[in-house]
Amino acid sequence: MPRQHWLVKSEPSKYPFQQLVRDGRTNWDGVRNFEARNNLRAMKEGDLVLYYHSNEGKEIVGIARVAREAYPDPAAPEEDWSVVDLEALTAVKAPVSLDTVRGDAALEDIALLKRSRLSVVPVSKAHFEHILALGKTKIPKAGKAKNA
Repeated sequence: MPRQHWLVKSEPSKYPFQQLVRDGRTNWDGVRNFEARNNLRAMKEGDLVLYYHSNEGKEIVGIARVAREAYPDPAAPEEDWSVVDLEALTAVKAPVSLDTVRGDAALEDIALLKRSRLSVVPVSKAHFEHILALGKTKIPKAGKAKNA
C-alpha cells in the first residue's frame, strides 16, 4: 500500500513540536471527534505527518512519522477512542503559516482549510510535497529526528 500523508494539530502551549523532538516519540491522544478518530484509525506505520501549531502561531512547523498504528486510547478505557504513536522526523526549516496556505492556489483544496475544525486530516501527496517545498524541508533518509 502506498504511503499516506496526514496533518495533525496541537496547540504549542499544550504539546509543541519541539517537545516531540525532545521526547522522540509520543502517543497522539485526546482526539474526541469521530471523523478525526477515524482518520487516526486509517493511519499506517510509516505514513508521514505534517505537524501544525494551532491557535498560537498557526503554522506547519514539523514533520513526523506514524510509528505505531491505532490502538485503544488508554485515557478512555470504557470508550471507543483511539491513539497512534508518532515520532519526530524534522522541524520545518521555514514554517508554513496558515496565511501562506490560504494564499497559495495549489493548496486551495487542502483539508487544513476545508476541514479546519478537525485535529487530524488526510493530506494528498501533492499537497504534502508542496508544503515541504514551501518549508524548504526534505525528509531525512534515516536516523534520529533533526531539529533544523
